Amino acid sequence: MMRKKKPKNCRLNQVGGQAVLEGVMMKAGTRTATACRLPSGSITVIPDEFVSVRKKHKILNIPIVRGVVNFVEMLILSMKTLTASAEVAASEEDDAPSKSAFAAVSVVATVLGVLLAVALFLFLPKVAVSGIERLFNVSLGIWGAVIEGAIKIAFFLIYLVLVSLMPDIRRTFEYHGAEHKSIACYESGDELTPANAKKHTRFHPRCGTSFLFVMLALGIVIGVLLRIFLPPEVIGNHLLYTGIRLLVLPLVVGIGFEYIMFAGKHDNIVTKIFSAPGLWFQRITTREPDEKQLEVAITALKYAHIDAFPDYDREAVTYRPKEKAEDAGAEKNETLAEDVPAEAPETAEAAPAEDKPAPEATEEAPAENTPDETL
Repeated sequence: MMRKKKPKNCRLNQVGGQAVLEGVMMKAGTRTATACRLPSGSITVIPDEFVSVRKKHKILNIPIVRGVVNFVEMLILSMKTLTASAEVAASEEDDAPSKSAFAAVSVVATVLGVLLAVALFLFLPKVAVSGIERLFNVSLGIWGAVIEGAIKIAFFLIYLVLVSLMPDIRRTFEYHGAEHKSIACYESGDELTPANAKKHTRFHPRCGTSFLFVMLALGIVIGVLLRIFLPPEVIGNHLLYTGIRLLVLPLVVGIGFEYIMFAGKHDNIVTKIFSAPGLWFQRITTREPDEKQLEVAITALKYAHIDAFPDYDREAVTYRPKEKAEDAGAEKNETLAEDVPAEAPETAEAAPAEDKPAPEATEEAPAENTPDETL
């Protein structure tokens, strides 16, 4: 007798997001919504759209290539969202810096971040392995790539632990946990309320933390292959070797993306084993949120995912961005964010009538999203 095939959970991979300053960004299809808690205690939402170039150029949807394109696009979206959340956080301050100042700081921070990442995860580990070889007068061969990868993972772990000690970062990690719990609650089919979301896990296989760990693990494999096929004089040239590692980085990103998306859709013993280290790292990058933080994450999710929540009252939690308001003839001294009360409930008991379980999406039109942050 044939066993009935279990229906797929059509809610998987429909929503992605990331934690921002005092808030959460959620992305569903081409819609994004960044919900932030203002200093006054109210919630405001920045609605936006983000259309991937993969929709315009089908060739960019082929495996591996789509992962590289997605990675670049999510970096751009991430910086844009973080800048917007910083502007909202400072909007109630009398001496709030201008939007151009935020943009300048973001550019400088991005450049410094890239340089730091190259130094920590490409250049310094190679220098350290070469130092070990000279110190003990040995040639480590392919084991040099393994040690190099272990050093990168150690740097990554130390970095996460150190930044988690900062109060502002720790609070952002709490919003990261709120993002994961809200998405897990939605994907499970439970009614999307802070009380229900609090019961769900804060660890998710599509998280950006897991993606970074997968990239580090794949980097070890790539390093072994490079040490097998590259001549010794190239391996010994730190700058040249670092340049080659940068050239093969898109391949690592593309493979990592394919794995993360596969792991997000399949829950079996193989994916659980390979996803476990990334989930362990999420114990650092996510913290248990309170219901007010879950309220912010749920607001962003409901606002972005209009197909699942068509009756959600978006006008009650949104504001018109300043530049659009000025185009409509508003006063130029209009504040950046309108201080409006939050729509999402703080507890399950306070849930309004429209806060019902979302209808199941059809398999024909799932929304493809980034692996966290980008869960």
